[in-house]
Amino acid sequence: MPLEDLNLARTFVTLYETRSATAAADRLNVTQPTVSYALGRLRRRFADDLFRRRGRSFVPTPRASSLYHSLKDAVVQIDRAVDEQAEFDPAATRDEFTLALSSIGEQVFLPRILQRFRQEAPGARLRVIPAKSLEVEDTLVRGAVDLSISVSVLPTQYLWRTPFLPVTYVAVTSRRHPLQHTGTTMFNGRRFVRVAAHGGHIYPNQALERHCLLDSVAMWVESYATVPLVVESSDLVALLPRHVGEVYAERHELLLHDLPWPIDSPPVSVYTRTRERLSPPEHWLRRLVLESLGTRADEADIPPHH
Repeated sequence: MPLEDLNLARTFVTLYETRSATAAADRLNVTQPTVSYALGRLRRRFADDLFRRRGRSFVPTPRASSLYHSLKDAVVQIDRAVDEQAEFDPAATRDEFTLALSSIGEQVFLPRILQRFRQEAPGARLRVIPAKSLEVEDTLVRGAVDLSISVSVLPTQYLWRTPFLPVTYVAVTSRRHPLQHTGTTMFNGRRFVRVAAHGGHIYPNQALERHCLLDSVAMWVESYATVPLVVESSDLVALLPRHVGEVYAERHELLLHDLPWPIDSPPVSVYTRTRERLSPPEHWLRRLVLESLGTRADEADIPPHH
């Protein structure tokens, strides 16, 4: 690919991923007029607007969306050929990495990730944003997010899904108000706190509905972060993933109870772009996250589209 075409392709990819001429100029280390000039040439080359302004954002046209993956692959292949000549050194990097995590991920996984991150890359920066199920695929593919952790199953050829933690659910109560027995009647006379189904955790709410317990819901909250304090100070019951309940029980006066019926859930998975699209820094981040969560990256390697 001629250098001029490579620069145009890189500008296109960066505009598609950032949706902003200013952000694209910052990432490319050029001026905004340079980006605007390149966009004009791209529009003439493809006889299409490619991006239309909506408020402060550039929204890609269908033609731009159809071009993105092939141009991204071309840029990645060239970058990889260059990167192979210089190994990534996490100890020396000043890069910023972005994770998309649910409130559960922030409470349960982030402390372990951060400890390892600070050890290996003390000069790097870590940014954490909320994981919104409907946006995870798009933000990962565009490069707005480097890695996400979720129980949602995103069947796409453009993402690499690596399951690392099976999910089972438990009932959580305060120590002062334990459930008196186990079995199908264990919730008789008890009320529940229900958590909004963000980040893929729809399964407890489905179980409440399936077992005719919705009328026993006394409180709704938006975030799992609220649950331990609410349950600890009341007689309410929460249905939580066991790995979450165990963390909460270490910090609060809570008890975990086995459920009389299973709640089916996919495993927790790490998502990144596919292997062939990851840069050396992104490969390092994926390995670091998996290993900090107790999974060797080489053992977790599975075909990207599964």
